[in-house]
Amino acid sequence: MSGALDGLLVADFSRVLAGPYATMLLADLGADVVKVERPGEGDDTRAWGPPYGPGGEATYFLGVNRNKRSIALDLRADADVARALAARADVVVENFRPGTMDRLGLGYDALRELNPGLVHCSITGFGSGAGAGLPGYDLIAQAVGGLMSVTGEPDGPGTKAGVALVDVITGLHAALGILAALRHRDRTGEGQHLEVSLLSSLLSALTNHASAYAAAGVVPRAMGNRHPSIVPYEVFETADRPLVIAAGNDRQFQALCRALGRADLAADPRYATNPGRVAARAELVAELTAALRRRPADDWFGLLTAAGVPCGPINDVAAAFALAADLGLEPAVDVGGVGQVANPIRLAATPPSYRRRPPRLGEDEAWVREILGR
Repeated sequence: MSGALDGLLVADFSRVLAGPYATMLLADLGADVVKVERPGEGDDTRAWGPPYGPGGEATYFLGVNRNKRSIALDLRADADVARALAARADVVVENFRPGTMDRLGLGYDALRELNPGLVHCSITGFGSGAGAGLPGYDLIAQAVGGLMSVTGEPDGPGTKAGVALVDVITGLHAALGILAALRHRDRTGEGQHLEVSLLSSLLSALTNHASAYAAAGVVPRAMGNRHPSIVPYEVFETADRPLVIAAGNDRQFQALCRALGRADLAADPRYATNPGRVAARAELVAELTAALRRRPADDWFGLLTAAGVPCGPINDVAAAFALAADLGLEPAVDVGGVGQVANPIRLAATPPSYRRRPPRLGEDEAWVREILGR
């Protein structure tokens, strides 16, 4: 079965996470991605371990580089090969500091003279203007972009997300922008340059928090596991371990109260509407917690789910994979002997495919030089 992006050639000059994540998504959908790496070292993430997978390869690298081919090029000494690859490609992806690709003769203005239909995607930390000199690290973006200020407990220090979430979100935006640019090229034959930045991607992903500031001037603060606009929507204690409850409307709140044997709470005028529940958060949470402490979390999970109340235990990653498998979501795949997280996009006619394990450094040089006639 062919992929949606079969026949598309992507020259991937990016490294670490945002760019490689974007290009892996394209590769899963059928694109032929050539990963250009530093000779002798390769992508930084090849050395980011432990943990290590088969053959001592860093699982960080393995997680975002399947379905790709690798060639090791010194972009100065091998500039002619790099330019030939970019000239033949449909898409170029890079995340060097702004201006670096121009100095190497691989910027969009130079390449479009060779390849007018080229889609050239630049991933930056803080844009190509005044923020061009700032280092584009996920942790820095989480700090200065506001995410850490709304994560963690109210009286604690700013806390980062448990994964490099800004890089992942930026990679998703990059992949979406590339597809939009390709659609434009399909209609007009014209390529274009596009740029996504960690900071802009994060501000967009802050959604309700960002909207609170943009539309109402409200500066959100950390609230732990609580929600600023919905109650009850947080972690609760039970007889044995924590349980998350997310009652997002009045109907679900009423069902929760009935399941807890506290229908009186639903009848209380203070709690009849969500704005009232937000205003009386402390009192209501205390009442709900007292009821939930009477039984273990698994008991409540079954009872509340059956009652139509969104809830769930706090799983570790192993339990999360097990849950997805139990639900038939097939979360893991084996690609050439390497365990991989499955692509989450399910297309009926052109599903993702897993054709190649993550490449070893430079293993596809012969293939790349052959298609370039070098």
